[in-house]
Amino acid sequence: MATPKRRTSKTRRDKRRTHKKATTPQLSKDSVTGEVHLRHRAHWHEDKLYYRGRVVIDNTEEGED
Repeated sequence: MATPKRRTSKTRRDKRRTHKKATTPQLSKDSVTGEVHLRHRAHWHEDKLYYRGRVVIDNTEEGED
């Protein structure tokens, strides 16, 4: 197995690790429903699936026969 020729310095190691950090999720408020949701994700509100302010799936229509 290959081994490094020189020891990696603390500075070099820490530079590489700067990108590994937890970030807070980006939240948005839907203009139609007022629901707070994750950005670029569809969300359910009152048996309807909304994406970008539009109804994608409506489960309330299935119950009517």
